[in-house]
Amino acid sequence: MFSKREKIMAIVVVSSLLLAGWAFLNKEKDEDAAIFFQEEMLQNENGEKNNEEPVEEAAVQEIMIDVKGAVKNPGVYTMEQGDRVIDAIEKSGGLLKNADEKQINLAGMIKDEMVIYVPKHGEEAETPIVTQNNPNVAEGGDKVKINSASSEELQKLPGIGPAKAEAIISYREENGAFKSVDDLLNVSGIGVKSLEKLKDIITID
Repeated sequence: MFSKREKIMAIVVVSSLLLAGWAFLNKEKDEDAAIFFQEEMLQNENGEKNNEEPVEEAAVQEIMIDVKGAVKNPGVYTMEQGDRVIDAIEKSGGLLKNADEKQINLAGMIKDEMVIYVPKHGEEAETPIVTQNNPNVAEGGDKVKINSASSEELQKLPGIGPAKAEAIISYREENGAFKSVDDLLNVSGIGVKSLEKLKDIITID
Protein backbone atom coordinates (compact mmCIF):
# COMPACT_ATOMS: atom_id res chain seq x y z
CA MET A 1 0.00 0.00 0.00
CA PHE A 2 1.08 3.56 -0.64
CA SER A 3 2.13 5.62 2.28
CA LYS A 4 0.40 8.90 3.05
CA ARG A 5 3.41 10.81 1.72
CA GLU A 6 3.37 8.89 -1.58
CA LYS A 7 -0.36 9.57 -2.00
CA ILE A 8 0.21 13.29 -1.51
CA MET A 9 3.07 13.27 -4.04
CA ALA A 10 0.89 11.41 -6.56
CA ILE A 11 -1.91 13.95 -6.13
CA VAL A 12 0.55 16.82 -6.61
CA VAL A 13 1.99 15.26 -9.79
CA VAL A 14 -1.44 14.57 -11.28
CA SER A 15 -2.61 18.10 -10.44
CA SER A 16 0.50 19.56 -12.04
CA LEU A 17 -0.06 17.52 -15.18
CA LEU A 18 -3.69 18.61 -15.37
CA LEU A 19 -2.75 22.27 -14.92
CA ALA A 20 -0.03 21.99 -17.56
CA GLY A 21 -2.44 20.35 -19.99
CA TRP A 22 -5.10 22.98 -19.36
CA ALA A 23 -2.59 25.81 -19.87
CA PHE A 24 -1.31 24.23 -23.09
CA LEU A 25 -4.82 23.85 -24.50
CA ASN A 26 -5.72 27.46 -23.64
CA LYS A 27 -2.51 28.71 -25.24
CA GLU A 28 -3.36 26.91 -28.50
CA LYS A 29 -6.88 28.36 -28.43
CA ASP A 30 -5.50 31.88 -27.91
CA GLU A 31 -3.03 31.44 -30.77
CA ASP A 32 -5.76 30.10 -33.06
CA ALA A 33 -8.02 33.01 -32.14
CA ALA A 34 -5.24 35.53 -32.83
CA ILE A 35 -4.49 33.94 -36.22
CA PHE A 36 -8.20 33.94 -37.12
CA PHE A 37 -8.51 37.61 -36.10
CA GLN A 38 -5.48 38.61 -38.21
CA GLU A 39 -6.79 36.71 -41.24
CA GLU A 40 -10.22 38.33 -40.86
CA MET A 41 -8.64 41.81 -40.66
CA LEU A 42 -6.61 41.16 -43.82
CA GLN A 43 -9.70 39.96 -45.67
CA ASN A 44 -11.63 43.05 -44.61
CA GLU A 45 -8.81 45.35 -45.74
CA ASN A 46 -8.56 43.60 -49.11
CA GLY A 47 -12.33 43.76 -49.52
CA GLU A 48 -12.35 47.50 -48.82
CA LYS A 49 -9.56 48.08 -51.33
CA ASN A 50 -11.37 46.08 -53.99
CA ASN A 51 -14.59 47.98 -53.36
CA GLU A 52 -12.93 51.36 -53.75
CA GLU A 53 -13.94 52.90 -57.06
CA PRO A 54 -11.13 54.47 -59.08
CA VAL A 55 -11.22 58.26 -58.98
CA GLU A 56 -11.87 59.60 -62.44
CA GLU A 57 -10.35 62.91 -63.47
CA ALA A 58 -12.87 65.51 -64.58
CA ALA A 59 -12.97 65.66 -68.36
CA VAL A 60 -11.82 68.96 -69.83
CA GLN A 61 -14.60 70.51 -71.89
CA GLU A 62 -13.46 71.83 -75.25
CA ILE A 63 -15.08 74.86 -76.89
CA MET A 64 -14.81 76.49 -80.32
CA ILE A 65 -14.27 80.23 -80.76
CA ASP A 66 -13.73 82.52 -83.76
CA VAL A 67 -10.97 85.13 -83.52
CA LYS A 68 -11.14 88.02 -85.99
CA GLY A 69 -9.58 91.41 -86.57
CA ALA A 70 -6.06 92.59 -85.78
CA VAL A 71 -4.45 89.27 -84.86
CA LYS A 72 -1.68 87.46 -86.73
CA ASN A 73 -3.66 84.31 -87.52
CA PRO A 74 -7.41 84.93 -87.39
CA GLY A 75 -9.61 81.85 -87.52
CA VAL A 76 -11.55 79.25 -85.57
CA TYR A 77 -9.74 77.73 -82.59
CA THR A 78 -10.41 74.96 -80.08
CA MET A 79 -10.03 76.18 -76.52
CA GLU A 80 -10.82 74.81 -73.07
CA GLN A 81 -13.69 75.83 -70.83
CA GLY A 82 -12.38 78.49 -68.45
CA ASP A 83 -9.87 80.02 -70.87
CA ARG A 84 -9.68 83.82 -71.18
CA VAL A 85 -9.52 86.26 -74.09
CA ILE A 86 -5.76 86.54 -73.68
CA ASP A 87 -5.44 82.76 -74.19
CA ALA A 88 -7.40 82.96 -77.45
CA ILE A 89 -5.29 85.87 -78.71
CA GLU A 90 -2.06 84.04 -77.89
CA LYS A 91 -3.33 80.95 -79.70
CA SER A 92 -4.09 83.08 -82.78
CA GLY A 93 -0.49 84.27 -82.91
CA GLY A 94 -0.84 87.45 -80.88
CA LEU A 95 -1.83 91.00 -81.73
CA LEU A 96 -0.75 92.91 -84.82
CA LYS A 97 1.14 96.18 -84.38
CA ASN A 98 -1.93 98.19 -85.33
CA ALA A 99 -4.20 96.40 -82.84
CA ASP A 100 -5.86 98.69 -80.32
CA GLU A 101 -5.16 96.71 -77.16
CA LYS A 102 -6.85 99.30 -74.94
CA GLN A 103 -10.23 98.26 -76.30
CA ILE A 104 -9.77 94.59 -75.39
CA ASN A 105 -10.73 92.97 -72.09
CA LEU A 106 -7.94 90.42 -71.98
CA ALA A 107 -9.30 88.94 -68.74
CA GLY A 108 -12.75 88.24 -70.22
CA MET A 109 -14.00 84.65 -69.99
CA ILE A 110 -14.68 82.96 -73.34
CA LYS A 111 -17.37 80.40 -74.11
CA ASP A 112 -18.43 78.10 -76.91
CA GLU A 113 -19.31 79.72 -80.28
CA MET A 114 -18.01 83.12 -79.17
CA VAL A 115 -16.62 85.62 -81.68
CA ILE A 116 -13.70 87.74 -80.52
CA TYR A 117 -13.04 90.79 -82.66
CA VAL A 118 -9.84 92.79 -82.10
CA PRO A 119 -10.18 96.35 -83.45
CA LYS A 120 -7.39 98.31 -85.12
CA HIS A 121 -6.23 101.78 -84.14
CA GLY A 122 -8.60 104.30 -85.67
CA GLU A 123 -11.64 102.05 -85.60
CA GLU A 124 -14.56 103.31 -83.58
CA ALA A 125 -14.55 102.09 -80.00
CA GLU A 126 -15.85 98.55 -79.83
CA THR A 127 -15.76 95.68 -77.39
CA PRO A 128 -14.27 92.39 -78.63
CA ILE A 129 -16.88 90.38 -76.72
CA VAL A 130 -20.61 91.07 -76.71
CA THR A 131 -22.07 91.28 -73.22
CA GLN A 132 -23.46 87.88 -72.28
CA ASN A 133 -26.15 88.95 -69.80
CA ASN A 134 -27.97 91.18 -72.27
CA PRO A 135 -31.55 90.35 -73.34
CA ASN A 136 -30.74 91.53 -76.87
CA VAL A 137 -27.89 89.07 -77.19
CA ALA A 138 -28.91 85.68 -78.54
CA GLU A 139 -28.06 82.62 -76.45
CA GLY A 140 -25.50 80.10 -77.66
CA GLY A 141 -23.39 82.50 -79.70
CA ASP A 142 -23.29 85.99 -78.19
CA LYS A 143 -24.98 87.43 -81.26
CA VAL A 144 -26.61 90.86 -81.12
CA LYS A 145 -30.28 90.90 -82.09
CA ILE A 146 -30.36 93.71 -84.65
CA ASN A 147 -34.17 93.86 -84.64
CA SER A 148 -34.33 94.81 -80.97
CA ALA A 149 -30.87 96.03 -79.88
CA SER A 150 -30.52 99.59 -78.60
CA SER A 151 -28.07 102.13 -79.97
CA GLU A 152 -25.61 101.36 -77.16
CA GLU A 153 -25.81 97.64 -77.85
CA LEU A 154 -25.32 98.12 -81.58
CA GLN A 155 -22.26 100.25 -80.92
CA LYS A 156 -20.57 97.23 -79.34
CA LEU A 157 -20.34 95.71 -82.82
CA PRO A 158 -17.12 96.22 -84.83
CA GLY A 159 -17.31 99.25 -87.11
CA ILE A 160 -20.62 100.50 -85.70
CA GLY A 161 -20.49 103.92 -84.08
CA PRO A 162 -23.30 106.22 -82.90
CA ALA A 163 -24.19 107.39 -86.43
CA LYS A 164 -24.44 103.89 -87.92
CA ALA A 165 -26.31 102.60 -84.88
CA GLU A 166 -28.93 105.34 -85.29
CA ALA A 167 -29.12 104.60 -89.03
CA ILE A 168 -29.86 100.93 -88.27
CA ILE A 169 -32.60 101.88 -85.80
CA SER A 170 -34.10 104.42 -88.24
CA TYR A 171 -34.17 101.84 -91.04
CA ARG A 172 -35.79 99.35 -88.67
CA GLU A 173 -38.48 101.85 -87.66
CA GLU A 174 -39.22 102.96 -91.22
CA ASN A 175 -39.09 99.58 -92.99
CA GLY A 176 -39.94 97.11 -90.26
CA ALA A 177 -37.83 94.28 -88.91
CA PHE A 178 -34.82 93.04 -90.85
CA LYS A 179 -35.69 89.86 -92.75
CA SER A 180 -32.04 88.77 -92.97
CA VAL A 181 -28.67 90.11 -91.89
CA ASP A 182 -27.95 90.99 -95.52
CA ASP A 183 -30.63 93.69 -95.25
CA LEU A 184 -28.05 95.75 -93.37
CA LEU A 185 -26.56 96.57 -96.77
CA ASN A 186 -29.61 98.79 -97.24
CA VAL A 187 -28.53 100.92 -94.29
CA SER A 188 -26.52 104.01 -95.15
CA GLY A 189 -22.84 103.62 -94.27
CA ILE A 190 -22.79 99.82 -94.15
CA GLY A 191 -21.07 98.10 -97.06
CA VAL A 192 -20.01 94.58 -97.92
CA LYS A 193 -16.78 94.76 -95.89
CA SER A 194 -18.62 96.05 -92.82
CA LEU A 195 -21.24 93.33 -93.13
CA GLU A 196 -18.54 90.66 -93.41
CA LYS A 197 -17.29 91.66 -89.96
CA LEU A 198 -20.79 91.49 -88.52
CA LYS A 199 -22.31 88.36 -90.05
CA ASP A 200 -21.04 85.96 -87.40
CA ILE A 201 -22.00 88.11 -84.42
CA ILE A 202 -25.49 89.36 -85.32
CA THR A 203 -28.88 87.74 -85.73
CA ILE A 204 -32.41 88.80 -86.70
CA ASP A 205 -34.03 86.54 -84.07
